Amino acid sequence: MRIIAGEWRGRPLMAPEGRATRPTSDRAREGLFSMLQSRVGSFEGLAVADLFAGTGALGLEALSRGAAHCIFADTDRNAIASIQRNLAAFGAASRADVRSQSVEHAPAPAAPRDIIFLDPPYATGLAAMALARICNPAWVAPGGLVSLEADGERLPAPAGFSVEAERRFGKAHLLLLRRDS
Repeated sequence: MRIIAGEWRGRPLMAPEGRATRPTSDRAREGLFSMLQSRVGSFEGLAVADLFAGTGALGLEALSRGAAHCIFADTDRNAIASIQRNLAAFGAASRADVRSQSVEHAPAPAAPRDIIFLDPPYATGLAAMALARICNPAWVAPGGLVSLEADGERLPAPAGFSVEAERRFGKAHLLLLRRDS
């Protein structure tokens, strides 16, 4: 697993040992960031969140492309340690807030995020819970985007959001939602 583009392009990512973390494949990440790039243009200065972060690959990719800040949240100790090691290796710890907590109980950020990445474990029902929890003005800026990766589960867009794009990469079903301005 590696960073695809930006300042850290080609640099490897450390991942937690074992099978508790299912990283987003390089192919799905490339597709997701292509969809995002065509909608936001530049990542420069954006505030993002990587929830159910696992390795932190999505948030780190956004930081590599110029995002100003990322909140990483996960409940797995090994995942949190991997995220912190990756941030240290890239010299980006000051641009991140790493939270060892569940999305269900995570407090809203001080300022809403421009992009939120949701990659919950498949077939757990956590995707619907996470959307209900974060799809509000405290979490998502007006016109902001929410990326949800699921295993084929098609969830309706929450009130105040519209489906911007939908793609499938193997088992990964990516849904990109935009908050109404």
